[in-house]
Amino acid sequence: MTTVPMVTAGAWEVLDGANLPDGFRVEITEGKIIMTPRGESRSDVLIEAAPQIKEQLAGQGKVLSDVMIDFPSGLWGYAPDLAIVAPGAERDKRGRFEWHSLEAVLEIISLSTRDDDFEKKLRMYAECAIPLYVIIDPSEDVCTVHSGPTRTGTYTEQEKIPFGEDLVLPLEGREIVVKTDGFPRAEGEG
Repeated sequence: MTTVPMVTAGAWEVLDGANLPDGFRVEITEGKIIMTPRGESRSDVLIEAAPQIKEQLAGQGKVLSDVMIDFPSGLWGYAPDLAIVAPGAERDKRGRFEWHSLEAVLEIISLSTRDDDFEKKLRMYAECAIPLYVIIDPSEDVCTVHSGPTRTGTYTEQEKIPFGEDLVLPLEGREIVVKTDGFPRAEGEG
C-alpha cells in the first residue's frame, strides 16, 4: 500500500488526468491518496456478487464497482468495491453520484485494507447516513452487515453472515439476496 499526501482540498481533483498503474485501487482517506494492490479473492467476490445484485435490482437502482463517489468532505474520496445507488438518484455537476444516493456499500477486505474498512470507512459511511455497510471478509469466511447509521460515526446494529448463508440486503421497499456459497476463502492473501 502506498500513501501520498494530497495538496488540494478536493478529493478527486488531484487525480484528474493522472496516469495510475493498473492493478491498484485508489482511494482518498483523511486527505491522503492510498493505492492498494487488488487481490484475487476481491475479484472473485465481485464476480460472484455484482451480477446477483444487478439482476435483482431489475432497473430499480444501479450497482457500481470501483466508481468514485463524492463525499461531503474533500478529504475523503472512496470508490467502494460495490455500491448500490437508489432508484432515481441523480449525478452531480461532475457526473458522479454523491454519498446520499447510496443505499448500500459492500467492501471486500484484505489484510492491507482491514483497518480502513473496519474503522475509517465505517465511521465515514455512518456519518453520511448510508443505510447499509457490508464488510466481506474472505479470511474469516464472513460478511458483517452494519445498519442503523448514526451521525456520530457508528452503526447501531451489526449482524454476521457466514459464507454459505444468504446475505440479505434490506433496501428501501425491497430486498436483495446475495448467495455467498461461491465466495472464496483467501488464505494468506493481503
